[in-house]
Amino acid sequence: MQPFTGNFTQQEPIPEEAIAAAVAVMRGGRLHRYNTGEGEIAPAARLEEAFAAYQGARYCLACASGGYALSVSLRAAGVTPGDRVLTNGFTLAPVPGAIAAVGAEPVLVEITRDLVIDLDHLERRIDETGARVLMLSHMRGHLADMDALTALTAARGVTLIEDCAHTMGARWDGRPSGGFGLAGCFSTQTYKHVNSGEGGLLTSDDPEFMARAIMLSGSYMLYERHRAAPPPETFATIRLETPNMSGRMDNLRAAILLPQLNALDANAARWNARHDAIAERLAGVDGLYLPHRPAKEAYVASSIQFLAPGLSPEACTDFVARMKAVGVELKWFGAAEPSAFTSNHHSWRYVPAQDLPNTDAILGTLFDMRLPLTFSVEDCRHIADLIAAGMTRP
Repeated sequence: MQPFTGNFTQQEPIPEEAIAAAVAVMRGGRLHRYNTGEGEIAPAARLEEAFAAYQGARYCLACASGGYALSVSLRAAGVTPGDRVLTNGFTLAPVPGAIAAVGAEPVLVEITRDLVIDLDHLERRIDETGARVLMLSHMRGHLADMDALTALTAARGVTLIEDCAHTMGARWDGRPSGGFGLAGCFSTQTYKHVNSGEGGLLTSDDPEFMARAIMLSGSYMLYERHRAAPPPETFATIRLETPNMSGRMDNLRAAILLPQLNALDANAARWNARHDAIAERLAGVDGLYLPHRPAKEAYVASSIQFLAPGLSPEACTDFVARMKAVGVELKWFGAAEPSAFTSNHHSWRYVPAQDLPNTDAILGTLFDMRLPLTFSVEDCRHIADLIAAGMTRP
């Protein structure tokens, strides 16, 4: 079988409409979101309006990064140094990093082999620690049972903040991810579902929360230029007691993102076609487990994950190397040392060490692979055949 020769980090070009919009911003010179002429609406404000409408949210704030959206959401929710914040034991480093950035303590929760938070363990951790905020990571685009999760958090008085970096465009029972709790935090970093290099979006229906977030983002006293924002009277006291922790998105990135938002649902279908082509092939391979997708979950699968239960750490290392030799770039979450974007909770030394035996067992044989839209469906079938052959070799 021929090796695969595609590039796993090559994104599609920025759409011509977005390039033209970016050039128009540069020619005008008004890159800062508050540098507007008389009667002009900044691209950042237009993006916030458009994304709020897409999400069905009342308010939206465009941020400098998804990580900033996470940390500002915690501050705006009232999290203070020393507070405990619950989050998945399996996520990427910016999530516990955002918790640590506000001086809070991450409380890690076990996951299931479907890569979602373990609700039984979550309930125990709430009772054991007294934590009253959950930063739920929809890691790698997998949604937990959001009906059961929101019933649990409501019953326990836990504030829910959703990390939707991998689920922009996804839904649970028709409801957009990010719309189940106090806030939804999204990323527009290059490997996410819309691409501005870096960037983030924060949504909420809570006026006081969003007013605090807008002031924290560095709006100075220009909050009235936000259009997907609470009314000015909401800011009356908040504007004087909230520090400026500048993290605004600029107009250049907003201009690049607006046309991409219009293509998000179409691109979601394209990603899913690629994911499903691989999943269908790997589902028949002995020794592999693909996470279950519930009927209520409408996913956006810009990556794919599978487990190989029973493989030793040495066998996992060998498998990754053999796949790389035939052009398939897999990430393994069970490695002892972090590699590029891939790490696990044992390497987050800023987080108190926590015992997560189930999560560790799952991560020990968990493989992950990006699915850029520069790959065709036939490319993905080729990749799946190479993985299957690599798993079934004598």
